[in-house]
Amino acid sequence: MSETRTLAARDALRRADEAPSQAATRAIRPDLARIASWIDSGSRVLDLGCGDGTLLAYLRDQKQVEGAGVEFDDARVISAVRRGVRVIQQNLEEGLALFDDQQFDSVVLSQTLQAMHHTEHILREMARVARYGIVSFPNFGYWPHGFSILRGRMPVTGEMPYQWYDTPNIHLCTLKDFEALAAKLKLRITHLATFNGGKEVKFLAGWRSTLAVYRFESPMAAK
Repeated sequence: MSETRTLAARDALRRADEAPSQAATRAIRPDLARIASWIDSGSRVLDLGCGDGTLLAYLRDQKQVEGAGVEFDDARVISAVRRGVRVIQQNLEEGLALFDDQQFDSVVLSQTLQAMHHTEHILREMARVARYGIVSFPNFGYWPHGFSILRGRMPVTGEMPYQWYDTPNIHLCTLKDFEALAAKLKLRITHLATFNGGKEVKFLAGWRSTLAVYRFESPMAAK
């Protein structure tokens, strides 16, 4: 085999090895893609409840961020490590005492806020460790939820797929509920994106969206 053909074969093998990683990057959820768009290239990111590391791997490959994750579930920690993501295994309810004030540029809490026992505490901790916080949660104000309650049943939808007796969701809220809490904690909301079935919702978002994603600035950033 000539040198040219050898180099071509090696290049083909390299592209084949890279293909699964690139495919995984393209397959990122729309809400995670929106979160990624709010994070600066080369910045420091902490992902709380990082799951299998999908978001951090995407940010590393596409935006060259310096990222770290916190995850409690054994299987998800292993999956994240296999993606090459740095992960600390810890229960978020124990707080973020491991991290210094303003250690990160952005901290993410994706679809986990509603399952936290101490909602105000985790938001304060996010504001302490990073300049910007990003949270996403199911929108309890989605209009079919109201009809379910009128029928005497707790709502079960795509973003809230559990029955009342086995749900991990203990603190459900609407968009206005979260905005009121953010104001109480002096978190300045800078961005909002809402989704329904993977599509972004622009009109009557409080009623028509099933998932809300907020970005806020820490009050410590102004000091």
